[in-house]
Amino acid sequence: MTDSSDSATVVRTADRIVNDDDRSAWSARVPIGGDAASIIDVVLEGGPTDLPAEQRNHRISLAEDKIKVSHYGGYEHFERDSVRIADELPVVFRWTGRTRIAE
Repeated sequence: MTDSSDSATVVRTADRIVNDDDRSAWSARVPIGGDAASIIDVVLEGGPTDLPAEQRNHRISLAEDKIKVSHYGGYEHFERDSVRIADELPVVFRWTGRTRIAE
C-alpha cells in the first residue's frame, strides 16, 4: 500500500504554454471579420433514405461546392444544386454518388 505522502504524477493545467501552444496570445477581442458572413445554411437532398435528418443540415463556407458525409462505411457526396440567390436559404446540395472507405 502506498503512503499518502508519496508523490504521484501531477498534471499541470494552468501553464500558459501547452505543447508549444501559447494560449495567452489568444484574445477574445479578435474581430470575426468577413468570414462569418460567408457561412451559409445548406440542406442535403437525395441519397440514401436512411441518412439521418440531422446529417442533412449543415453550415458551411459560401465557397464550398461539395460536401462529403460519412455514412455506413462510405461517403455520400453532394454538390451545390444552383448558384445561391441572396434571399434563398438554405442552399440545396444534391446527392451525386457514394464512395467506399478503403481498408
